[in-house]
Amino acid sequence: MALSNMRLEVMKTVEKSIDSYVEKYLIPVEEIWQPTDLLPNLQKENYMDEIIQIREEAQELGYDFWVVLVADMVTEEALPTYESWLMDMEGVEQHGASKGEQNGWAKWIRHWTGEENRHGDTLNKYLYLSGRVNMREIEKTTQYLINDGFDIGTGRDPYKNFIYTSFQELATNISHKRVGQLAKKKGNKMLAKMCSIIAGDEMRHHLAYREFVKTIFEYDASEMMLAFQDMMKKKIVMPAQFIRESGQGIAEAFENFSNAAQRLGVYTTYDYIDILQKLNEYWEIDKFTSLTDDAEKARDYLMALPDRMSRIADRISIPQDQHQFKWVEANGRL
Repeated sequence: MALSNMRLEVMKTVEKSIDSYVEKYLIPVEEIWQPTDLLPNLQKENYMDEIIQIREEAQELGYDFWVVLVADMVTEEALPTYESWLMDMEGVEQHGASKGEQNGWAKWIRHWTGEENRHGDTLNKYLYLSGRVNMREIEKTTQYLINDGFDIGTGRDPYKNFIYTSFQELATNISHKRVGQLAKKKGNKMLAKMCSIIAGDEMRHHLAYREFVKTIFEYDASEMMLAFQDMMKKKIVMPAQFIRESGQGIAEAFENFSNAAQRLGVYTTYDYIDILQKLNEYWEIDKFTSLTDDAEKARDYLMALPDRMSRIADRISIPQDQHQFKWVEANGRL
């Protein structure tokens, strides 16, 4: 059987259980939280008191914090790019076999998108109400990021795409969780709650994509191992890798944003290594037998990679100078 045909058969096999994944890892619309549950409700009489509270609590948060929160929000707002990318995977069809029926994978992607969409909505409204950032510059950055799209090196290969989502959903969980913890330390309970709840969504999504990969390993271990190796050799890049400010070229803002995140300890090289280690352990890649010769080498590479990366990370120094973003004034105020 041709390689591409094998992938399609495996995708069809996993797809048969997609409803159980939706039920286990996603939450029905009528039951899940919505942004209004976490933000001031402008239909209530005391809405202004809540807005004043947001603006007062926002005064306690430093420059790097705002840079990271803005970039996290913009990353979430570029959701149209992510949905169109996943919908283009081999094995995903827009519609099912009969009229009005959804293809199983398309159903998962649309429901996942619906949950993710709430994250950008929540953080966007919070930033707007905080009065601490230049929303017009941020909005231009968001539009640029959607216009520029992204290339994460997966092509249309579902194996590589699910490695990426397994990794990246856990990375976003860590980032949102840490931002929430920093907000809580500064007494900002409202923002802390938002970030914590968003992080919880990201964890559920990570668990689902991690399970997709585990199942594929059961059916096509050698090719899944090679896909895992390929993604780690290329490095898992953040969805916001092409982020830019107005007047900049594509991707010019990413390194400075990444440096701010590392200075804050929101997402570091050591977190990247830890995620890789966790995935190695969960998928139990050391226990696979009957792999092809190339897949055996790929497994050995993946098992040795965390230690190798740790030795390199120990020698990396993070720049301490703060880049002046158009999104945030130097003192955090406009």
